[in-house]
Amino acid sequence: MSTVSTRAPARAGRTQEPRPPARRRRGREQQWPAFVFLSPWMIGAVVLTLLPMAVSLYLSFTDYNLFDPPHWVGLRNYTEMLTEDPRYWRSVGTTLLYVVIAVPLKLAAALGVAMLLKNLGRGRSFYRSAFYAPSLLGASMSIALVWRALFNDGGSVSHVLDAVGIHAGGWVGNPDLAVYAVVLLTVWQFGAPMVIFLAGLQQISPDLYEAAALDGASRLRQFLSITVPMLSPVVFFNLVLETIQSFQVFTPAFAISGGDGGPADSTLFYTLYLYERGFTASHMGYAAAMAWMLLIVIGIVTLILFRTSRSWVFYADEEGR
Repeated sequence: MSTVSTRAPARAGRTQEPRPPARRRRGREQQWPAFVFLSPWMIGAVVLTLLPMAVSLYLSFTDYNLFDPPHWVGLRNYTEMLTEDPRYWRSVGTTLLYVVIAVPLKLAAALGVAMLLKNLGRGRSFYRSAFYAPSLLGASMSIALVWRALFNDGGSVSHVLDAVGIHAGGWVGNPDLAVYAVVLLTVWQFGAPMVIFLAGLQQISPDLYEAAALDGASRLRQFLSITVPMLSPVVFFNLVLETIQSFQVFTPAFAISGGDGGPADSTLFYTLYLYERGFTASHMGYAAAMAWMLLIVIGIVTLILFRTSRSWVFYADEEGR
């Protein structure tokens, strides 16, 4: 009995020695291939994204003209931007007007065409590709120049409107209509959100519409009571993406305005004015400050969209909560 009692504590002591489990050791040994495959992306993110962002943040507090070394000026670029530059506020107003008009129209067009394609039998793939093509072509400079020719004085749009009794002249040279030419070019590129809407519509169960039809619900009531709530996560996704992209519009504004924001600064979008201050006037420090202000505004708008989405976005998995 005494021998057994003296050996038991020793055996217990050996089992309590700290030793990593074999599963944990195998997990650590299998992690290095993941880091090897992720290393190109990590290096690219640091060298091509994080480092340029840090440099631009530093330049936003300097006076830098691309040729001489940057000179530290503190908050002068930001104070000049917000209090002494009227063209800056005109660019802000033009951009906000564009976002408020273009984003809802583009999403409405995308949803309308997606609903038509959902009920289309034959030829759906062809029409889906045809409607998606402008999203691939519309961002190019060549398409923007063609659009400028269509809406210029003596262009096709002017002739068509004259034929129906609307004598508006060329939109590009009219300060009241030039920005709407850019809006229409953006709305024409509704293919990308249309494809996302179409995927979301196909996930809605047909049983919901059949039950609503049996209860006597009209097509409008079915759309408002079934389609909109069930599609609200997709609407929110497209709304966030299109809003962020609309704040950064550049190519159509540059091509249609000729690069100067004309006429009378009616197409002076924020990114176009940023380009003008940075590369035309060689005030790169001021342009960097404008870029960071744009980043802050986009972050605030995105945060507001996420906060307000709680009141109108419906997720199916929330029913059981």
